[in-house]
Amino acid sequence: MADEIEPQEEFISNEEVEQEIIPTTDDVEPQEEEDLINEDDIPMGEDQEEETMEIDMANNSVAYFDKHTDSVFTIAHHPTLPLVVTGGGDNVAHLWTSHSQPPKFAGTLEGHTESVVASAFTHDGQFLVTADMTGKIMVHKSNKSGSQWSLTSTLQEVEEVVWLKCHPVISGVFAFGATDGSVWCYQINDNDGSVEQLMSGFIHQQDCTMGEFINIDQGENVLELVTCSVDSSIVGWNCFTAQPTFKITKDEIKGLEAPWVSLAVAPSKMTNGNSGIIAAGANNGVLAIINCNNAGAVLQLSTVIELKPEQDELDASIESISWSQNFPLMAIGLVCGEILLYDTSSWRVRHKFVLQDSVTKLRFDGNDLFASCIDGKVYQFDSRTGQEKFVCTGHNMGVLDFVLIAPQANSTTGLRRLITAGDEGVSLIFEVPN
Repeated sequence: MADEIEPQEEFISNEEVEQEIIPTTDDVEPQEEEDLINEDDIPMGEDQEEETMEIDMANNSVAYFDKHTDSVFTIAHHPTLPLVVTGGGDNVAHLWTSHSQPPKFAGTLEGHTESVVASAFTHDGQFLVTADMTGKIMVHKSNKSGSQWSLTSTLQEVEEVVWLKCHPVISGVFAFGATDGSVWCYQINDNDGSVEQLMSGFIHQQDCTMGEFINIDQGENVLELVTCSVDSSIVGWNCFTAQPTFKITKDEIKGLEAPWVSLAVAPSKMTNGNSGIIAAGANNGVLAIINCNNAGAVLQLSTVIELKPEQDELDASIESISWSQNFPLMAIGLVCGEILLYDTSSWRVRHKFVLQDSVTKLRFDGNDLFASCIDGKVYQFDSRTGQEKFVCTGHNMGVLDFVLIAPQANSTTGLRRLITAGDEGVSLIFEVPN
């Protein structure tokens, strides 16, 4: 992507989409006869009106974890151990195994007083960081090869944490953003688990909705972060100096309102070695491609959807963005249920997938694109052909988050595992095709 590319604003019309795919459920296994309920067998009171409610009982998961008593908001997987953490509306985070059937309970992290909304293991797996809706952040240290976890630090800097990320390369570094617009970065001491504040920033005037570390391949002397806000600002930070490296406001995007809610960093091998290219999505459908290593130059600017009169404004919200590591492809997922798969060499939409409800998360893995949805399913598409490969079914409420796990060495099937965070308080484990 050349720096001199002029920002372009455009609408993606249906005529520009090469292929539209509406997922089917033809391959869902039929229900067993004993699982079906005959409505005639249910007695009705005199004042009770006859109603028909359909519940999809299909379930192709291989195992489940159900110790949460409220919605599961976040899930994270240990980088080397078969261990997951889930956090939920019951104010706790549970640890449990990801390779056994059924999963084995490995402990509860107590001490949060509100919903646990974010969780992340450090890149070496030595520490686990969790955050809740009161702004409380807890750091736990791994003991006995991950079989025990002890609390080493607690932070209470903000009223509510929105997001939290651990650095994918630098040991013990994590950052988070809050509803007051503030941005924070800390480093965990490897020896005792204490934390040292590296920076705090207060440029955003409204909720800081997402953050991503950039230039992660440039060694431990470079620690840079990009954050966004619903106040239409995007800020680059040098976390060692706490100074902004660039700031994007409405002036840099042609005066457009852009309440930013999602960010994703492009793989450097797809950008000629530039590890500072990001995509930013707003809750009104504005999409920007930005070169953070060129003072925040806006390379591409578009509005991705024209809403129909009957649609809500938030139907255009870009909830998730994911870049492919293997192909020049980037996907965005919208509240209206649409997934747009872009060819990044031309910025044309190669495929459009239409789900039944809001998209909550997208992730490329190899040739595949996975998408979780409020309809309770996770869809697997072949990103090259646009064909649906598999649908994870079993939830009766939305899938809010998920993780993918490479096949285990001792696996009998050799399949990847996908583990969900369900709005009804259950995590399901699926084996998905390679």
